Amino acid sequence: MDTKIIPRSPAIIAVTTIFTAIIFIIISQIPPIPIPATSGYFNLGETALYVAALLFGPFVGAFAGGMGAALSDVYLGFAHFAPGTLVIKGAEGAVVGLLNIKLKTYIQNTTLCAVTSVVMGGSVMVLGYFMYENLLAILIPGLEIYALAEIPINIAQMLVGLLIAVPVMHAVQRVFPQLKNYL
Repeated sequence: MDTKIIPRSPAIIAVTTIFTAIIFIIISQIPPIPIPATSGYFNLGETALYVAALLFGPFVGAFAGGMGAALSDVYLGFAHFAPGTLVIKGAEGAVVGLLNIKLKTYIQNTTLCAVTSVVMGGSVMVLGYFMYENLLAILIPGLEIYALAEIPINIAQMLVGLLIAVPVMHAVQRVFPQLKNYL
């Protein structure tokens, strides 16, 4: 088992908790933009999820991303999305963190590694919500959800997160160069 994937210290548990809170606050307190076609919303939580996964790996990305976003769904009144969000955002954070670690062993350019990781993880999110919204439309017939309409919005959410998270990652690594040796 790869020890870089599981938490190794109280510090990583603290970082996970902090990023869970940051994601929850960003999603729930920066006004989310409602999407009437899917009964969902556009938010900037992707940014913090990507920063967490890129800087601290798959465990922090998965736990903080899944739990922070799912708690936000419940808090904002979108509880029907919370179970899917927990799994989808968790998988997204895990993919971004794990792929970033693996790519760094083959590619020197950290920006390229981060962008590739985010695009792949973001694709998991886009596909995951498409499938989950189709499932919700079947299970809750009165709920008006048009999953196809949210694909471009989820792609935009991923791209906005990418455009903010990669420069933030570089800035944090410049201020705290010891983080480069962490993963």
